[in-house]
Amino acid sequence: MNRLSRDPVALLEAAREGQRIALARLMSLVERGGDEARLVGAQTYSQVGGAYTVGMTGAPGSGKSSLTAALASVVRSEDERLAILAIDPSSPFTGGAILGDRVRMQEHVTDDGIYIRSMATRGHLGGLSLATPQAIRVLDALGWPWVLVETVGVGQVEVDIAAAADTTIVVVNPGWGDAVQANKAGLMEVADIFVINKADRKGVDETRRDIQQMLELSSLGDWEPPILMTVATDQIGVDELWEKVGEHREYLEKCGELEARRTRRVDAELTEIVNRSLEKKVIATMDRPETAELKEKLMRGEIDPYAAAAQLIDMAEGLN
Repeated sequence: MNRLSRDPVALLEAAREGQRIALARLMSLVERGGDEARLVGAQTYSQVGGAYTVGMTGAPGSGKSSLTAALASVVRSEDERLAILAIDPSSPFTGGAILGDRVRMQEHVTDDGIYIRSMATRGHLGGLSLATPQAIRVLDALGWPWVLVETVGVGQVEVDIAAAADTTIVVVNPGWGDAVQANKAGLMEVADIFVINKADRKGVDETRRDIQQMLELSSLGDWEPPILMTVATDQIGVDELWEKVGEHREYLEKCGELEARRTRRVDAELTEIVNRSLEKKVIATMDRPETAELKEKLMRGEIDPYAAAAQLIDMAEGLN
């Protein structure tokens, strides 16, 4: 396997043969980014389209990992294979992802029909916003029919990652707090299914009412997000959740929205790659003597910021 460690093509071949360590190394390449990650992307891009992705987001402590583990049990009971990406945009000290998700999913670790990967950005150009779709494509190209992407919070980065899925599940708890703040976080816009987890606690009815009121004030299409109750630790309501995922998939396929969503995601990813590539080029000019002179002119008021930015871009393009 050592000879495969830096050869994406060989790693893909080994991963197709079922070698989990090869798949793990492919994911590490994707996380790190750079030329090797781009080569992985080039090798997998034409081989995708079979996987269906499910995003799961919600506030920390809402029980997403427990719900993911419970959902995995339902998926496996139907003899389906599931890959799980547990996304952690934080971990600034180690550069690695928190492994608590794997601890909670311990019962599935030895199951060949389940693949669990904790991911964090490690200097990737564009961070997880670009690493995540690439990781999904790797799994797709390797034949995983279902990919579940779980994020650790409800910030904009996490919401964007969850929204990169075909079906997005938003998990809340009874007494979830200010619905207006949740709406600002973008949850109402990305949610295809709402789950009130830990539904054995007080405040369930009030939480359901709050969500329903927010939905009534939103501009909904033909699909109205259902509001489900679960107790993930007791496997309560999880079967119904999986059924709703299937219903939403059927709805998207029938009305043509699935293809439209995927087209929008490709457009957004292309725009992000272009933006990040230009940003990288411009940053490379910041230590040049010409840039220092430009900054001095800016400070003296001899040039305005937009004109200075235009010159920096021209300078970056001249480095090609």
